[in-house]
Amino acid sequence: MAFTYRNPTRSTDPGRILHDAQAIVVGARRYPSRRPQGTEVGRGSGIVARYASADYYQPLRQALGAIASHLGEAGWQARVVADDNALVDREAAHRAGLGWYGKNTNLLLAGQGSWFVLGSVVTDAPLPTAQQVMVDGCGACRRCLPACPTGALVAPGVLDARKCLAWLLQAPGMFPPEYRVALGGRLYGCDDCQEACPENAADARAAPTGSRDPGPVDQSSVDLVDLLGQSDEQLLARFGRWYIPQRQARYLRRNALVALGNTGDGGDRRVVGALQRCLGDADPIVRAHAVWAAAMLNRQDLLAAVAGDADPDVRRELNRVVADLT
Repeated sequence: MAFTYRNPTRSTDPGRILHDAQAIVVGARRYPSRRPQGTEVGRGSGIVARYASADYYQPLRQALGAIASHLGEAGWQARVVADDNALVDREAAHRAGLGWYGKNTNLLLAGQGSWFVLGSVVTDAPLPTAQQVMVDGCGACRRCLPACPTGALVAPGVLDARKCLAWLLQAPGMFPPEYRVALGGRLYGCDDCQEACPENAADARAAPTGSRDPGPVDQSSVDLVDLLGQSDEQLLARFGRWYIPQRQARYLRRNALVALGNTGDGGDRRVVGALQRCLGDADPIVRAHAVWAAAMLNRQDLLAAVAGDADPDVRRELNRVVADLT
């Protein structure tokens, strides 16, 4: 995953964020691990990873902003950095003593798990530093490794992003055919390695004592047919806080079509209508993934609409369907 590592000189030097930076104050804000009652996750619904189901960074930024304001009132400079390529937030949190790196590469907080978003305040105030970095708390546990649907956790603490569903949903281009079935109904993100982690057990993820903050409005699942019927402007307005490759709505449709191919009902008129619209879409990436989804739902009869398509990706998908039928 490139993100903060695309420019390591920038993302590992707090002095790029604030001249004469002396300290980093790191915060972690819990997000819910359970989906709300009544959340539809199943046929025709796209699953959204828990951290992305609402904007949990916004209240974290507010809290960090209060710290920055306090430092400012004391005469120091301070900058809030959260979900930003300017800083490797997990490493800052690790050095601050908040937690250790689990075998799934997530930062684990003792007794709390990894259901947190992280952020920092970079300041020129000479604050005291953490006394010690937290040691590994995983021990011999390896439950997260086999839990990965694609085997992306190739070794303890080593993630092959080329196999990671969360990354593939954010990568440009065609969704790799070999991982489409493993994607299931996921529309954005994947929580499987977190769900397998004992530190994230139910008794370890209760709301902190005294917490009364209900948090942002939750959107754990998305109606895939509804998504496929929206315009670029509507999709970016609705999901713009997600990382969408090149800010192009085509990739939301791509992801939705793969998820629909895995979870949809080929006999549902809404689903059929969505497939027909996508097979006639001007975007070849949308048409190509619609071919796959239609074939997965045993609606090869719809593919006559693209029988003469000259786009190489669409042709490749059509040839794959033919090969599977013979």
